[in-house]
Amino acid sequence: MTDLTAFWSYLSEGPLLWLALTLLAYAAGDACFRASGRKPYVNTVLVAVAILAMILWVTGTSYGTYFEGAQFVHFLLGPATVSLALPLFDNLGRLRRAALPVAAGLLAGSATAAASAVAIAWGLGVRGEALASLAPKSATAPVAIGIAERIGGAPTLTAVLVILTGIAGAVVATPLLNALRIRDWRARGLAVGVASHGIGTARAFQVNPTAGAFAGLGMALNAVATAFIAPLVLALFL
Repeated sequence: MTDLTAFWSYLSEGPLLWLALTLLAYAAGDACFRASGRKPYVNTVLVAVAILAMILWVTGTSYGTYFEGAQFVHFLLGPATVSLALPLFDNLGRLRRAALPVAAGLLAGSATAAASAVAIAWGLGVRGEALASLAPKSATAPVAIGIAERIGGAPTLTAVLVILTGIAGAVVATPLLNALRIRDWRARGLAVGVASHGIGTARAFQVNPTAGAFAGLGMALNAVATAFIAPLVLALFL
């Protein structure tokens, strides 16, 4: 057992180990998603996060050690977000025809996302840094973290809230929109992108390419809108 512990300590210091485990966890999550018949509640990211959290907990590995190895995946988040411009370009005509409804939906969704989270937390007694961390939770991670730093939130807590928001949106969006009988793929995609950023956008692309394109649009525009709306909402409660 002592030799095994020493071997793991040596192995865990190698950055490629955590990168490899991250990719394997995602592959396992994707396999579970496919095996379930692409059910929204068997979310690839949710499964991958659960697997990695279990590994870190069992091995007693700190997040800092893990991130040193997995930061290359974090680096790719930026290029992956920018690549969403391609399906947006393909749907540019549809976007122009729906410019006014998109603007109205964006403002309503962004304001609701920030105000509802802060209001509920305030009502439950949350104050200070934790409350500020909640305000930008529906924006994409790099933007949300930057906003949290500016308004007095905790970037690490905001990052966790962003991931949880994305997973919840990806799981709930499809059955909820079906129940509401919303059939327009543009409206469905925009709603998912505004509410649950990149993870929701990935789910929208799995359902329909037009929904995915408008989800990417919603995610990008919501990042800009949240930068203005989140501080204003937080100021109302502080």
